[in-house]
Amino acid sequence: MAAMNKVLPVAAVLAAGLLLWYLGCIGLNASGVIERVLSDHPGWTAKDLVLACWSMQRPVLPAPHQVAIDLWTSIVDWPLDSPRNLLFHAAVTAQSTLVGFVLGGLFGVLLAAAIVHSRTLDRALLPWIVASQTVPVLAIAPIVLVILGSLGFSGVAPKAAIAMYLCFFPVTVAMVQGLRSPQRIETELLHTYAASRLQAFWMLRLPSALPFLFPSLRVAVAAGLVGAMVAELPTGAQAGLGARLLTASYYGNTVGIWSALVLSALLGLTLTAAVGVLERVVMRRRRAA
Repeated sequence: MAAMNKVLPVAAVLAAGLLLWYLGCIGLNASGVIERVLSDHPGWTAKDLVLACWSMQRPVLPAPHQVAIDLWTSIVDWPLDSPRNLLFHAAVTAQSTLVGFVLGGLFGVLLAAAIVHSRTLDRALLPWIVASQTVPVLAIAPIVLVILGSLGFSGVAPKAAIAMYLCFFPVTVAMVQGLRSPQRIETELLHTYAASRLQAFWMLRLPSALPFLFPSLRVAVAAGLVGAMVAELPTGAQAGLGARLLTASYYGNTVGIWSALVLSALLGLTLTAAVGVLERVVMRRRRAA
């Protein structure tokens, strides 16, 4: 019963979303269908219009089944190392995302630890960290890519740098709050045992910050995926979901665009779920310790 209570709301939202999607296909594709498809077929009915809107070759908004078929054929009909296989592009984007996520997470934790232990860094760095996120990633990505390219970095590194830029912020903000969460009586107790700052960090502050860390990591990995895809756009990359989106847009392949979008959403859900699994393992071991 508990499982049904979890599944039913998700299924209801999914069904409502698909219904709205199919209705949107009719509304957005109807004028083009009437002009280009049904104009030569007098006496067409509403059923003909609906079916034509859901099977249009270059629709404004493709129907869900068109996207599903395109996604399936891309995965099944081509080998995994083929640029025509969307899983190949997903693996390229996932690689940049994970590298940027790991680097951004580590940088965020180290930055938060420095801010918590230094009042000067707290006043000097935290406002600039917040201000850094006001710069649109679409504006900063070409600059970063050009600078790193001039230094000889290519491939995964420039894309991972953009992903890292988006990943470190939520981790830093959450960890600052988490590292400051222990109560004063707890910190004073460690002082009575003559614990050093490093010992207090490992024994008290870091364990107290774990409930703050993992939610921020889920946000960070999703943001890193967006950053990796954005970084693929201005570079003329030949691989990656961002590159696939750009190529499909050049040729007006709206079905291909939506297939890449759906796969990127599934990739984001997979990465977020992986962080959730890691959270459950770590928190279970923490409670057992």
